[in-house]
This record gives sequence, C-alpha cells and structure tokens, in this order.
Amino acid sequence: MKYKQNINKNIFRGYDIRGIYPSEIDEDTAYTIGLGFGSYIRDLGKTTCIVGHDNRLSSPLLYDALTRGILSTGIDIISLGLCTTPMYYYACIKLKIYSGVMVTASHNPKDDNGFKFAFDESGNCKGQEIQDFLTYILKGDFHTGEGKLSNYSIENEYLELFKNSLNFGSRRVKVVIDPGNGTTSVIAKKLYEMFPIDLVVINGESDGNFPNHHPDPCVEDNLAQLKRKVLEVHADVGLAFDGDGDRMGLITNSGKFLPTDYYMILIIRDIISMVEKKEFLYDVKCSKSVEDEIRRLGGKGICYRTGNSYTKAAVRDMDLPFGGELSGHVYFRDRWPGFDSGLYAGLRMVELLSRAEKTVDELAEGIPIYYSTPEIKFTANDDIKFGVVDRVGEYAKNKGYSYLDIDGIKVLFDDGWALVRASNTGPNITVRFEAKSEERLEELQEEFTNILQDLLQ
Repeated sequence: MKYKQNINKNIFRGYDIRGIYPSEIDEDTAYTIGLGFGSYIRDLGKTTCIVGHDNRLSSPLLYDALTRGILSTGIDIISLGLCTTPMYYYACIKLKIYSGVMVTASHNPKDDNGFKFAFDESGNCKGQEIQDFLTYILKGDFHTGEGKLSNYSIENEYLELFKNSLNFGSRRVKVVIDPGNGTTSVIAKKLYEMFPIDLVVINGESDGNFPNHHPDPCVEDNLAQLKRKVLEVHADVGLAFDGDGDRMGLITNSGKFLPTDYYMILIIRDIISMVEKKEFLYDVKCSKSVEDEIRRLGGKGICYRTGNSYTKAAVRDMDLPFGGELSGHVYFRDRWPGFDSGLYAGLRMVELLSRAEKTVDELAEGIPIYYSTPEIKFTANDDIKFGVVDRVGEYAKNKGYSYLDIDGIKVLFDDGWALVRASNTGPNITVRFEAKSEERLEELQEEFTNILQDLLQ
C-alpha cells in the first residue's frame, strides 16, 4: 500500500468520506486516509483511537488498509472489528477515547463505502472540518512510528446499556424486525430477545450484498417485505434498520409506513411531560406537523439543517432531551447517551406500546394533516449541484418568495413549502414538497421540478 497523491477530492463530503469501491475509494485511499488521520490526531496530542467496520464486502479490506496507515504514524488502535456504528459510538463513550474511525457507507448501495470519523470530543467531522482534513492529507506531511493494535469487544457493555435505558410495561408487544442483511444482523436478534417481546425476524443474516432490498429503511419501497410480514403475523409494529444500524424505519400495525417525523411526534407526545426542558430539534425536511404539534403541546421547536453530524451535535450542544431528522436519525438524551441507534429508536417505540392500550395507528391520530412527497432525487454531479441550488435561491428571491437558506433553499408559503438541497452523501439534488391540499402540492412540485430540469439541462 502506498500514499495516494491523486486522492479523489469528491469523496470528501459534507458529513463523512464516501464513494464507490474500488473506483473512487480503494485500499491505497484508505491507507492514505489512515496516514492523515493518525498524523492529525497526533498533532492534537492524541495517542490512541478506536476503529470499527460494518459488514459491507469491501469493509474488511478498507479497514485493514486504514489501520495500517494509522499504526504507521505511531498511533495505537483499539479495534472493535465488525460492529454497528452505534456500537462504535458507545465504545468511544465507554472507553473515553473520542478519536476514531468507522468504516461504513451507512445506507448507500452495496458498492459504496466510506469513513465516519472524529478527531476529539466534538463528534463526527463535518463541513469545513472535512475539507480542512483533505487539505492536510494533500500536504503529505505525516508522522512516522509504530503503533500497537489491540482488540476489544463492546457487545456486552452495549447490551447492558439497553437494559438500563428501557422500562417495559405489562403489555406484550409483537414485533417484526428487518435488519435488511446489514450490520445490525450481528446483534439485533440477541438484543430484542432480552425484552418481553414476541419477536419475528426477516432478512436477519449478515450479507454485505444486501440481497433482499436496498439498506435504507426510510424509503418506503424498501419495506415491502416488512409490510407483508407485519400483516401476515398480525404484528403490532414492524421495524427496519439501515446498513450500519444508526437509522430506523417503522411500519404500523396496519402495514402503513410511518415517516420518521411522525415517529418523532409520537415520542415527543410521550416524553414532553417527563422532561424539564421542553425543546426539541427537527431538520428542514420534516413536516410542518412537527412544529405544529410541539407548539400545541406547549413546547418549543427548533428547525435545523439536515445531516446527522450536525443535528446530533446541535441536540447535544443545546442540551435538548430529544431531536432528529427525517432521514431516520433520532437522538434521545432523556435516559440514553444521545447517539443515534436504530435498534434503540425501535425499542423506544415498543416500550411506548407496552405501556399503551392503543395501536400505532391510534397513537398517530390527531397529527396535523399535510400532503407531502417523499424525497425526490435529481442526478447532479458534485461539481455543479451546489451552484444549481444557489440558482434556485436566486429564483425564489426574484419572485419575492420567503425562504430559509440554513440548508439548501426551503421556500415558504402560507399553504406549503418546497425544499431544494444538494445531497451531502451522493451526486444528487434532493427535493421535497408539502402543502395543505393535494392540488397545491402538485402546483409546488411542478413549479420547482420544471426549474430544476431547466437548470440541469
């Protein structure tokens, strides 16, 4: 393995490093990132870091190359081996070592891979921090040394964390879980069987090819098998998890997809009377129903930019009891350490049901009704996508529209909104629309879709 001078700059994205294996990210890329990471944290006075990897087919290869690079800078490594991203987060907390790298591409297609990384207690690197790290790597001025690698299993301590963070009621809930053959497959069944749950598992074998469906549980099309199984076995709820385990998707007792923003409303309804600080964070993609419901409950809603590195840090820095984003990342801080875990998010829903006499559908009654689209993706090369979004902002300004620019452009109307933003995880522009009527929804979608299509020609 060798230092890669011509490293692909486009893999250094808004929340992490991510690209296609092996055309954009290969072993030399991973080794080079390891050289940079080890040297960077040595400059910060660190001596040790934590490294783990998900179950993608390329992950062991990239992990091996990455760790070789880090060790050659004189940094010691505590290796978690195969683990979920939340297990990696908890290991950093438990061992009080906040410098680390997780080899994963989260919910991306099977041929993608990448690195989530943190230099210190501030959490996952994001935005300008990642670009500054790229600049550091390109200089090629690395430390040398002989670090040591030791292995560590966080599994038992992680399971104990769940035991201490949940308190089930008297109702026994029937649950179908779908790990989607992702990394949660290595622990999900064991974990859920610790609790008084009637459990059914589908797609529970670890397989980095993701043979049954794409590993994104917040896209409804990926949950068709889970819907069928929930109805077949008359389950109370269905829960799906993404490739590295930090996100959750939910199917109700009637086989309906419940978006994460609606899930967040159910959680906020449940905990608002039990938390001292009644402020909750949601991202720009979430339905206005979240804002409406928080206000109705007497709380304060905080709209924030998308991206789990940003939203998680904001929930922590603002000392909020709970927050999340539409993509499936949610952060509990009422009796959980604040990191995003799809398995924990699912169990909080099961716990809620165990104390309620209602179904999920019944719990969701009364949520303010808006009509919305799912996220719609337009292919746009990384070198043009941000400029295209800026031009949509110019269009909104010229039309005299009100808009937010905290993350892309969210154009606000009295009866709806249109959101256009550059994806930070792939060569796409993502859009979403919401309105008080289906007719208005179609109008908004047509107006801004036509603009984007013209700009992308």
